[in-house]
Formats: sequence, C-alpha cells, structure tokens
Amino acid sequence: MATIKEIATLANVSITTVSRVLNYDETLNVSPETRKRVFEAAEELSYVITPKKKAKSKWTIGLYDSFSLEEELVDTYYLSIRVALEKKLKLKGIDFYRIDKGGNAEYSRKIDGIICLGTFKSKDIESIKNFDKPCVFIDSNPDDRYFDSVIIDFPSATKNALNYLTELGHKSIGFIGGVETDMYGNRFKDLRQDVFENYLKQKNIFKEELVKIGGYDPKDGYTLLKEMLSGQQKPTAIFVANDTIAVGCYKAAYELGIKIPEELSIVGFNDVATAQYMVPPLTTVKLYTEIMGETAVDLLVEKLSSKREVSKKITINTKLIIRESAAAPRKK
Repeated sequence: MATIKEIATLANVSITTVSRVLNYDETLNVSPETRKRVFEAAEELSYVITPKKKAKSKWTIGLYDSFSLEEELVDTYYLSIRVALEKKLKLKGIDFYRIDKGGNAEYSRKIDGIICLGTFKSKDIESIKNFDKPCVFIDSNPDDRYFDSVIIDFPSATKNALNYLTELGHKSIGFIGGVETDMYGNRFKDLRQDVFENYLKQKNIFKEELVKIGGYDPKDGYTLLKEMLSGQQKPTAIFVANDTIAVGCYKAAYELGIKIPEELSIVGFNDVATAQYMVPPLTTVKLYTEIMGETAVDLLVEKLSSKREVSKKITINTKLIIRESAAAPRKK
C-alpha cells in the first residue's frame, strides 16, 4: 500500500495537502488541478509496475467522458478507470485524444475507435454513433446492437456486501444512495438500492425509513446519515452506494459521537484509493477499475484488428474488501 508521503512526492504537494484532499476537507483552498494530481497519484501508486513499453501502435483512440473534472474529483471511481485505461493505451503505444461533448467532425478523421466512460444521454449516444467508429462503453451498455461494453456485476456485488452484514448479525440495515440517469435522461432507482430492498424484504428485515436517497457526494452522506439517525428506527449498519458517500457518513457519525464500527457498521462501494486511509479503514466492495480500463482497451483493439461485427459485453466481478469499519452489532 502506498504511503501518504509517496503520494505527496508523486503529486508534488505537501503531506498535509494529500491528507486533506484524500479526506475531502472542504476548507482546503487548492485548485481542482491540484486535487486531480493527488487522486491520480494515489491511483497510480496502487497499481503494479507495468512491463516495458511496447512499440508504437498504428491505432489512434478517442476518449469520451460523460462527466466534468469537478464530478470526477467528487467521486474518483471514474478517475481511477480513466487512469487505468490511459496507462494501458500508453503501454501499447496507442495515441489518444479527449473528445469534447458533442464532438466535432475533426475527431472523426483522427481516430480509429472510441472508448466512452460513464453514462450518457440520448443526444450523446447519437453523437457517438455519428462518428461511425468501433466503440466500447465502460460502466454502461446503451445499445447492445451497436456497441461493445465493459460493466460491473452490481447485483452480485451488492448481495455479497449484505451477506457479510447479515452474517455479522445485523438486522437493522440502512441504505444511502443516489438516483441514476439513463441514456435518455430519465431518472430511475439505483440498481444497488433495488437489490438492497429485495434482499432485505426476502429476509423480512426491510425498513423503508432506513433508506435515504440524495446524491453521490460526501455532503449527501453527511446530511442523510444525520437524518436517518434522527428517526425512531436506528440502524446498526449501513450500506452506501459509493465510498465518497461514506466519507460524509464518517463525519456525521463523528459529530454525533457514534463510534464506527462499535455502534455503527459501514460498508462502502468502489474501493477508491481514499478508502484505505479513512479512520477506521473502510470495508467496501472493490471494483476492479484497473481491469475495467485495461479490458476496454483490449476489447477495442481486438475489434479494430479483427473487424468483428457482433458486439460483446464483458462483465467484471467484484470482491468484498474487509477492513475495520464493520463488526457484529452490540448486544443489548
């Protein structure tokens, strides 16, 4: 595991700055670019050293993101995927360009294929189709007929986290998450919330008042956990839709004098680089973001090389990383 000192050296900032950035300190006055360097350094140092760089490839790839720099820094899930796929492209000697939203015709002449990261609205999908280039989507699958995709097995990942909490003995389990948006701009229930509710209903331990929905950033975790803990039904454990939400939950628990995990267990989702630096270190579902990025590159190169016409969908499994933020509930 990388140390804060190593991250500070790579990002060319102080150890204090690294610590405050990784803990989402809102009082820290640094630029988004500095925050970006810190998060990228943390992701970079968590990877195994790659083999010697290969000869330059004949391909040029366009990278199309669905999010802004600010959104990427709030939830570093996409940042970690992007770092991985850019490393893979560099390793293969493949040139790549960042495509602006609503990408124009000049990119169509420069690139041989496209990697799209995130979830997209219908107008973005149409823009991507108009490139008329082989395309791989990461973390979404807007149209099986046209596109390859690399996705996560969210139902299995959610069930594994809930199995762990129920096996510890928890029967009062809360959920904090957000609302997803599909390619048409429609808002719908997060798949993790759906799995959570069905799972607890099957065990006859579902409590609707222990489900709180907002956004996916630390402020939402902070506000929604305080709201949940102010109700009559008190959770002994919560499952959150991403680790960034968990950061806010930690702060809320600290201010309320609630000890983690003695009084409240927390399980996150993503295993971003910051999770291992939280106090206590966060138990979370690890999404193999480096494998997602690398797989997308390999999938696109294979399609370019073979001129395959049938689309492929690759599902990446997950792993529950057990640290110190979850324990058996206290006996009353």
